[in-house]
Amino acid sequence: MKHIMIGGVLEASEMALGCMRDCRIPFEDAEKLTLTAYEEGITFFDHADVYGFGASEEYFGRILERNPGLRNHIQLQSKCALIRDTEKTLAIDTSKEHIIESVENSLKRLKTDYLDTFLLHRADTLIEPEEVAEAFDILHSSGKVRYFGVSNFKTMDLMFLQSCLNQRLIINQMQLSVAHTELIDPTASIQLNEIDNVDRNGGVLTYMRMNKITAQAWSPFQVRFYGGVFMNDDGYPRLNAAVNRMAEEKGVSPSAIAIAWILRHPAKIQPLIGTTNKERLKDICTASGVELSRLEWYELYSATLYDEGRAQIGNSNPKPAK
Repeated sequence: MKHIMIGGVLEASEMALGCMRDCRIPFEDAEKLTLTAYEEGITFFDHADVYGFGASEEYFGRILERNPGLRNHIQLQSKCALIRDTEKTLAIDTSKEHIIESVENSLKRLKTDYLDTFLLHRADTLIEPEEVAEAFDILHSSGKVRYFGVSNFKTMDLMFLQSCLNQRLIINQMQLSVAHTELIDPTASIQLNEIDNVDRNGGVLTYMRMNKITAQAWSPFQVRFYGGVFMNDDGYPRLNAAVNRMAEEKGVSPSAIAIAWILRHPAKIQPLIGTTNKERLKDICTASGVELSRLEWYELYSATLYDEGRAQIGNSNPKPAK
């Protein structure tokens, strides 16, 4: 698998394994999944304190214990800020105390001395950036966190926080798939419906490229926020037809084409693969060897716009915008 430089400073595999659902499968299967990922060339593993309320990190810690030496060859990432019950997010906490406590607990569960990267999971309306800066400084100087980042931050929130930090933010994790294109829409010029020319995220991807902040793409197969995958979704006939044709032409699966579409972007976006099926994981990893041309990339993007009624490409009677 190819490697990229995260934030220009941390070398890692161009795909990462998202470990949110690990605790929902038997431990032995989670261990096989992790080792399969590593064998396929994945070195970057994404966690958060709320994934299984710590259970997924505990699984991974046991895996590291049972596989001595593995920690030296991988990068571990965790996140904090969400305060949840079993059904919903109750609050967001980016206080100094919560950040430090969360890292300490993640390190214990993961059975490691340090995190390669640590992110704030969501933007916090009540954020006190000076507290975040102090927490980050303590964690960095103690050697417990090497690099920092955020998740789901728009441009101004990202700029504001960075202006108060001594540590450089190197990651912003956001939702992106070929059927959920909000992250890249502001940079496109082929959308024809006026409403879709509205910039909803402040051109965050362009800002990130300017400042060497790596985008990580979560839910790289989903239609919308936890809205199901686009493959075999009747609402995306044109997209599925194009993906299936390219998959057949290139001798890979539709899943590999969906990931190759993300990898083709020059921002070097790192997709987070969340499957718990090791055979599906192997299949998805073949995307690292797939090259999409400009025409193929734009064909898939245009197909999504067409299916969603957001563009009139090749259609004399477009559907209304959603």
